[in-house]
Amino acid sequence: MGLAKTEMFTDLQNEISLISKAFSHPARVTILQYLFKTNSCVCGDLVNEIGLAQPTISQHLKELKHLGLIKGNVEGTSVCYCINHEKWATMKTVMSEFLDQDIPKKNDCC
Repeated sequence: MGLAKTEMFTDLQNEISLISKAFSHPARVTILQYLFKTNSCVCGDLVNEIGLAQPTISQHLKELKHLGLIKGNVEGTSVCYCINHEKWATMKTVMSEFLDQDIPKKNDCC
């Protein structure tokens, strides 16, 4: 398998790609929705709520944490997760600018 060659692209292009990765799996979307719905730190409820195996949930949580969209704090023997609202706001701005680049429409090609 070849290298991704991410260094060929701008920081913004790489950031948009990483953000998009968060939404590329329905389990991650479900986790984010659940964290927003509960509006508090969640410790271990995700397996029961989402219905996936603990290792699968853990892998998706790891990915979301790596992207910075969630935060995790160790409390005793468990890790509690919540939305990183600062990073979420930044992500919304970046994605809105990207998705709104067609407004206003300048020409009618095709």
